[in-house]
Amino acid sequence: MRNLQIYRYVDTISRTGSIRKAADRLNITSSALNRRILSLEDELGFQIFERIGNGVRLNTAGELVVVMFRKQLAEAERLKSQLADLSGIRRGHVSIVCNQALLTYFLPNQIHKYQSEFPNVTFDIQVKDGEQAMDSLRDYSADLALVFEFSSMKTADLQSICTVRQPIQAIMATNHPLSTRESLQLIDCQDYPLALPGNPQSLRDILELTANKTSTPLTPILTSDDFTFLRNYVGLGEAISFELPIGLPLDNANFDLINIPLELSGDLSGLLHLAQLKDRTLQVAAARFADQLSQTFFSKFDTN
Repeated sequence: MRNLQIYRYVDTISRTGSIRKAADRLNITSSALNRRILSLEDELGFQIFERIGNGVRLNTAGELVVVMFRKQLAEAERLKSQLADLSGIRRGHVSIVCNQALLTYFLPNQIHKYQSEFPNVTFDIQVKDGEQAMDSLRDYSADLALVFEFSSMKTADLQSICTVRQPIQAIMATNHPLSTRESLQLIDCQDYPLALPGNPQSLRDILELTANKTSTPLTPILTSDDFTFLRNYVGLGEAISFELPIGLPLDNANFDLINIPLELSGDLSGLLHLAQLKDRTLQVAAARFADQLSQTFFSKFDTN
């Protein structure tokens, strides 16, 4: 769809922050790309990019323009996906923003399962949580979001497709002194080194709130946003970390750590939301993948 080309140009420049980098990605000369943007700005009667140092950034007018362009690009992708379904060629692209905990086991397995049936569907995964993830839905940077919160989703412009309850798990080495316990309270962990997820992380928020409610010191010896790193670290000694069930292998196969439920007060139970922009009609591939995720949640986890 060549009439959407200028939309792709603006979207790519806004993502890269550079006309030169965008030109390389779009396989066009930077001078030609710059001319197209100047022509568009002349047509609109507004500048949409501010020139800063070696790059550019969207101004207020540009932020309005790029959201509309991304919406049109998303609608075009939905149309192409529907046409591909009519011809029997299952194509499409699914863009997802998610909590970092889903990257190790859950999401790779789900994507592999999906592409086993629809190998021509491509995916883009970005790690974002909280309001950043929600903003990616609003500006059409993502089709779906998987975000962990400790409350129900109450945002008027977003829609929760499915919600899964996620009790926090304490993670430790198999020979840890606490490894035989059936459940733990945060106070049980205070005598051992703590390796905690960094901020901002909703999981960390819940731990901090629990610590404040129970007057339990929460002083980490190490913090990281990478759950794989945290797992590898606690496996080497007596440190304890914390994770969501969805971040662990469903069958615990080849998992050389112990995970034990952490007891929390009822109002601090975490919820994982599969969400989309309200009233947005997803392209076929994204809608089908959302349905697969929902079915997995209903079969494997406690849905809310």
